[in-house]
Amino acid sequence: MNLSNLKPAAGSVKDGKRIGRGQGSGMGGTSTRGHKGAKSRSGYSRKRGFEGGQMPLQRRVPKFGFKNINRIEYKAINIDTLQKLAEASNLTTINIDTLKEAGFISSSQLVKILGKGTLTVKLDVTANAFSASAIKAIEAVGGTVTTC
Repeated sequence: MNLSNLKPAAGSVKDGKRIGRGQGSGMGGTSTRGHKGAKSRSGYSRKRGFEGGQMPLQRRVPKFGFKNINRIEYKAINIDTLQKLAEASNLTTINIDTLKEAGFISSSQLVKILGKGTLTVKLDVTANAFSASAIKAIEAVGGTVTTC
């Protein structure tokens, strides 16, 4: 056996339909496209959202809302999360790199520290943004807040 005499298994390969080769083939005439209409013509492609002339859904449903292109999206991390992270790995400084290593954020995300929970460990925290309650809670324990 070699590459020159390889063949597919018997019955595994079918011949393709020969469309439009006369009435005797059974697929002549309209060439399996039915009668008339846009779908029977060559070059036909239906436009996205076209519903046969009926008013399409995207035009029937009212438009609402708006997307602010200047919005800055932050990943919110609470103080109780920082407390658990500091206790688990004996940290005194927490920055964006330590949060990435711990799996809380991805490399492209911005971080905002929020004030939910309680903090008992003195921490030096560096992040992109802080809520007022988070700053108050971190500084109350003797920690420092740095915005990068």
